[in-house]
Amino acid sequence: MSQHKVQPFRVTTLTLQKRKRDGEKIAMITAYDFPTAQLVESSDIDVILVGDSVGMAVMGLDDTLSVSMEVMLHHTKMVTRGAKRPLVVADMPFLSYQVNAEEALRNAGRLVAEGGAQAVKVEGSVEKFGDAIRMILRAGIPVMGHIGLTPQSVHQLGGYRVQGRSEADRERLMEEAKGLEAAGCFAVVLECMPPDLAAEISAAISIPTIGIGAGAACDGQVLVLHDMLGWGQTKFTKTFGNVRGELESALAAYAAEVKGVSFPAQEHTYA
Repeated sequence: MSQHKVQPFRVTTLTLQKRKRDGEKIAMITAYDFPTAQLVESSDIDVILVGDSVGMAVMGLDDTLSVSMEVMLHHTKMVTRGAKRPLVVADMPFLSYQVNAEEALRNAGRLVAEGGAQAVKVEGSVEKFGDAIRMILRAGIPVMGHIGLTPQSVHQLGGYRVQGRSEADRERLMEEAKGLEAAGCFAVVLECMPPDLAAEISAAISIPTIGIGAGAACDGQVLVLHDMLGWGQTKFTKTFGNVRGELESALAAYAAEVKGVSFPAQEHTYA
């Protein structure tokens, strides 16, 4: 049970930065549709990520690489209709920002102007995508960074593996975090890295760090909604409510009553 009352005001990037300065943790969750966004709206969660993880969580894909801009726009529109208080961040999908900075700006602009998002998330370092990040920022669109395990680079990384185990990789990830801060990102996701490294990065930069599989020292945490509701089986996922089990029971009960001719009963029928 949250110790905080749900705040009535819109959460912004400045809200998150103040949370870091005040030592208050940030709660972030994925959502992909209107009813889920409404549920998040009623909670004390600060940020909704409309993630390209929709590909695996909802669409049955093996990875995020075939999730298109049109798919991301479709889901972002649904979420922003249902969520008015949390900050809504939309993932920039694969090839929406890697080609050139102009195309990155155009796609980020669509997620904000058409989708209603308040910010976008870009995977990778300033060394790789600095031009795109800076152009998006110059247009007035807040950017959240993402380093460590970056799912859009899964083939280059050799699979879904923990990052930052070697000293060289630790130094690289620290520099990547500092580079994203210097470029103007308002926060950075740290995914699948040793908790002591995530703690060092969190202490070294002034923008909030959002961890996923990166330990408790991050300024906030993010999980894929379906994982924490009973579908997830990864090391860093906790089932906070077995919604999947409840749904399976409800569906089984419905099928049994239909086939046993006990539903619909008289009270479910118009006179």
